[in-house]
Order: sequence, then structure tokens, then C-alpha cells
Amino acid sequence: MSGRNPTEPSPAQKPGEFDLIGRYFAPLAGPGAFGLGDDAAVLTPPPGQQLVFTADAIIAGVHFLADDPAGDVAAKLLAVNLSDLAAMGAVGAGYLITTAWPRVLDEDWIADFAQGLGTAQAEHEIALLGGDTVATDGPMCLSLTAIGELPMGSAIRRNGAKAGDNIYVSGRIGDAGVGLRILCDGLMDGTTPDHQAAVERYRRPRPRLALGQALRGLASACIDISDGLVADLGHLAAQSRAAMTVDLAAIPLSPLAGLIGGAAAAIVAGDDYELLFTAAPDDELRLLDAGQETGTTVSRIGRVTAGRGVEVVDAAGVKVNLAQPGYRHF
Repeated sequence: MSGRNPTEPSPAQKPGEFDLIGRYFAPLAGPGAFGLGDDAAVLTPPPGQQLVFTADAIIAGVHFLADDPAGDVAAKLLAVNLSDLAAMGAVGAGYLITTAWPRVLDEDWIADFAQGLGTAQAEHEIALLGGDTVATDGPMCLSLTAIGELPMGSAIRRNGAKAGDNIYVSGRIGDAGVGLRILCDGLMDGTTPDHQAAVERYRRPRPRLALGQALRGLASACIDISDGLVADLGHLAAQSRAAMTVDLAAIPLSPLAGLIGGAAAAIVAGDDYELLFTAAPDDELRLLDAGQETGTTVSRIGRVTAGRGVEVVDAAGVKVNLAQPGYRHF
């Protein structure tokens, strides 16, 4: 008796690390990756450009559902990293990926994941530069490091908001939270187009890369919304050493926000991957033009003032008490 799990392929049947890399990931490699055959990749930024780096990890059962399609998981992994680049005003230049696959994982899942990753990277005009592949006895863990480029000195930081600036957000808030609720509660039978759109927003977020580039020189501070609008606004306020007040009625919400408890729940749900930024009032017309030119709705939702912290108020100016500001990792 070998003691091997009967559902697990035998060692002779299982592909090795380099088999998986050559079969599924080498075709995704870009220039400088040398077909993933060397120890490292080489990347040379164009003259006058700076490199921008970001990394995010996602874990099965925490950041995506166990039955989410593999292609959607791949697209989300790339998108959440590109969303960080968008918040800095950068464009993607390449990425590294590290995968910890469960030992009992079906190879078809890896094939579908790689196919989804290839489709997503083609859409965003970025290519794989390298990474690592390991096996694990724990849950699947996927980590991606995205590398971006932007003109020297043009990065949009979180620390530039000033008293008197307006607060803006792109797109709509709460769709992803609604999508997660629909999937978790099994509401997909007889689903409406709105339900399908919400699930799509959860599984396949759309990084606002074009808008981020358009905000260079306009936005005084910017962050992408991953942990929830209120929580991420708190990061902007802390880094800028300022106070921020948002009008709940001004926030563009998912039409299905009622499924997760309404506006107060939608603004803390997270996974929106919209851009939340500040800018001087005099630049508002240029901001709205930037949104229109990039096909993105931009809404003014609040104001930066002297002080510290974040406050959400209703239409009467009364503070809205929230059970929690957003997702907490620890």
C-alpha cells in the first residue's frame, strides 16, 4: 500500500513543474522572458519612463469561490493588480506569477486558468515575464506581481489630497458585493441581466487603466477600491493627513444594492476596483472630460477638509454610522 489518496493521480501520471510551465505558461511569455527558459527576465523601460511595481495574492475560499471558473480566477488575479497600476497612473509592462496548486487539482483546471490568463493579458496588452510553480497541501494560493511604466515623476500618490479638494469616484459602487451575495446565496436560477452583470463585476473586475493615465497631472491623490469605498478613502485620508467627508446620496450605487442591505452596505462591500481620487475644484471640467474620453463615469461624492478621518453623511448632513468601514485582512 502506498498510502496515496486514490483520487490523486499517480506520480507517473502527474505533470512536473517544468511540464506545466512549458505546456501552459511559456506560450504567455513576452519579450525579455526568453520563453521562461532562463533564471530571470530582463526588462528595459523606455527612456524617460519609471517602473511601477505591485503585488497581490488571492486564496481559494477567501478571495474567490471554490467553484469560480478557472478562467475567471485568472482574469481577476491579473485585473486586481492592474487596478493598482491604474491608481498610480501607470500602464502595464509585464507581470510575474507564482502559483501554489493543490496536489489533487485536475490538470484541466490549470489549462483553463492559463487560457483565461492569456485572454486577459491580450486584452490588457501585457505579457508574462516569469514566476514560480509549487504544490501545496493547503488551499490554492495565487500571487501576481505586475510591473507598470509611467513618465518620470508623474505617479499619482495617495498623499497629495489637500483641504478644499473634491472627492471623486469612477463607475458604480456595490456591484461586486451584490455579485458575491448572488453566488453565495444561490440566486443564479432565473437570473436577470442585472444579476449577471453583478456576478461579472465580482468575477471579472475592470481595471480603469485608461482613466488612471488620464488623471496624471489632474488628480491630487488616488487609490483603487478593493476593501470598500469607506476603508480605502480612509487610506487616502491617512496618507494625505486630511479629513474627508462623503455624501452618501451622491455615491453612484448598484441598482441591486438592496440585496446586500442598501447604500450603507454597498460602500463597505469591496471588490469594486474603481478609482477613488481627489482633485482641485478648478479641474472638475477636465476630469469629467477625461472620464468621457475613456468611457468611464466620474462622480463627485465629497470634499477634503482640514483635520483627520472619514465621515459619511446623509442628504440632511447627518453622520451615517457604519458597522464596519470595509474588509479587514487580519
